[in-house]
Amino acid sequence: MTEILTDRSWLWIAAALYSGGFLFATVSLIRSKRHSNSFMFFIMAAGFLVQTFGLYLRGRAAGGCPIGNTFEILQFTTWSATALYFIVGPVFRLSLLGYFTAVFSAATSITSLVVPSWDAVRRAGQFGGGAWIEFHAALALFSYGVFGLLALTSVMYLLQWFSIKRQQMGGLFSFLPPMRALDQINIRLLATGSALLGASIPVGLVHWMGNAGYNANSSMFFLAAIWLVYTVLLILRLTNILLARRLAWASIILFAVAIFSLGTVSSHPAPRPVATAAQQP
Repeated sequence: MTEILTDRSWLWIAAALYSGGFLFATVSLIRSKRHSNSFMFFIMAAGFLVQTFGLYLRGRAAGGCPIGNTFEILQFTTWSATALYFIVGPVFRLSLLGYFTAVFSAATSITSLVVPSWDAVRRAGQFGGGAWIEFHAALALFSYGVFGLLALTSVMYLLQWFSIKRQQMGGLFSFLPPMRALDQINIRLLATGSALLGASIPVGLVHWMGNAGYNANSSMFFLAAIWLVYTVLLILRLTNILLARRLAWASIILFAVAIFSLGTVSSHPAPRPVATAAQQP
């Protein structure tokens, strides 16, 4: 079976499962005004396992972490956000988080799959084959998964704010958690994502500073800028200078900027060629 289906085939199946969960939940909410949290958890778990297997096959073929082009980066970010859903959802009892995660996972997975140019060229060995620099890239992208989940809970916060302002408490809005709880979740996700991204930057800098074959390029400065903005947002929110609603809007906008600029993360410069014994005079 695994020999017949390629890694992309498994990733297509995962995208189909995410999309099926989203469509089923949408129909349930419209027809019966009910949300099946257990079914959503099951369908998301199935999609996650299939996606994990697809990424495993691609990583095994590449001989490293599957983050060698825009397609793989988007798939890895989707996988990270979905993995975090299984932690955040049950812990904070966010019944609708699975629904929004399914929307995000289906959209990013399908988008990455339908654009062939994003997977046309894989930069094999673009990180030099070093475990530390691959750890840096994987940690940075995992933090993007956290920020993706933060964007989803921010959408939930704004929907709850809208429902209270317009006094529309039925339908979809009745499944939303209280605004105070969502604000606390946003703060914790923001702190977690900032910590992960902040930890990835020194690892990358140490690699490039200690490896004469590599030079840090604009991607490192971009990651540092993203980390700085998220950190400033966290400080402003903790000091109550930034309101919860504005933090929600900022989190959504900043993640959109980050996700559309993911190409810079995969554009690390290739190692400068090193002369072999046969090439040396």
